[in-house]
Amino acid sequence: MNQTQQAINTLMSQVEQSVIGQAHVVRSLVIGLLTQGHVLLEGLPGTAKTRSVKSLADNLHTSFGRIQFTPDLLPSDVTGTEVYQEQNGKPQLNFQPGPIFNSIVLADEINRAPAKVQAALLEAMAEGTITVGDRTHTLPDLFMVLATQNPVEQEGTYPLPEAQMDRFIMKVSVDYPDDDAELDIIRLVRSEENLDNKPSDKECSENDTIPKPDAIQLDPSVVMQARAELSKIEVSEISERYIVALVMATRKPERYAESNLSRWVEVGSSPRASIALDKCARAYAWLQGRDYVEPDDIRAMAYLVLGHRVTLSYDALADGVTQEQVINELLDHVVIG
Repeated sequence: MNQTQQAINTLMSQVEQSVIGQAHVVRSLVIGLLTQGHVLLEGLPGTAKTRSVKSLADNLHTSFGRIQFTPDLLPSDVTGTEVYQEQNGKPQLNFQPGPIFNSIVLADEINRAPAKVQAALLEAMAEGTITVGDRTHTLPDLFMVLATQNPVEQEGTYPLPEAQMDRFIMKVSVDYPDDDAELDIIRLVRSEENLDNKPSDKECSENDTIPKPDAIQLDPSVVMQARAELSKIEVSEISERYIVALVMATRKPERYAESNLSRWVEVGSSPRASIALDKCARAYAWLQGRDYVEPDDIRAMAYLVLGHRVTLSYDALADGVTQEQVINELLDHVVIG
């Protein structure tokens, strides 16, 4: 394991200290960072979605912006706006950047905003630019949208457009923690409260000191180096064909007559799914310290990359079939090689 891999693994370990019982979420955020992708976190309120993103941002030496999405949000609240000002007695319009002009952007409760706001965010995610008036502004080189959303069954939420869902390289489900993790969460929050309320160092005795992990503030150049190393990860033709077979099975499920795919899948995945699965599998292998992709790397990432890119049929929805079940069926019937 080289120095870059050690630094990224240290970043993951540091974030996991602040987010208990959600190791898969932390790994997914880091994979999104390495693959220059955007990540959507879905889960019920209180499952540390926002905390995970903020913890990642705290440990990166880069800019961070948060947008709280609400039904009355305007596109200018995200992108920024042109402000009328006078300079040397002459009126002119100056652009005031919005919170989207940060490297790490938390789009909190993204599915509570109206369509116009979603359209403005889609341009940023797709093109890395923002258009205000007749001018186009370029976003930072290190730019990543980490969005959270509550399930669409929750009151006041709206399903995201398929085009926008496709722009997220991964969709991660955030579940409730188990018993032991819940206990650790209580203790972590209590220790953080003690740290916030403890006396100053001069007034505090040695026994009163409660250790708190310091943010490592990883330099963005390390992330750029890691991205460069991902391009050197070997992907065999067998693995390439496996990726293609998985994606094509969502588009032509009739090829697998013995499965439920043709009954469950209404619309399959776009070519972005193939690209995303290749990128994420390489990142997953790199984090394992390997310079080549194994089929198990592809299988491990299939749930996060393909699930939100498959549109379920009416029969599947009526039977309560989930996207996870569809990917299970996919992996069960698509053979390697």
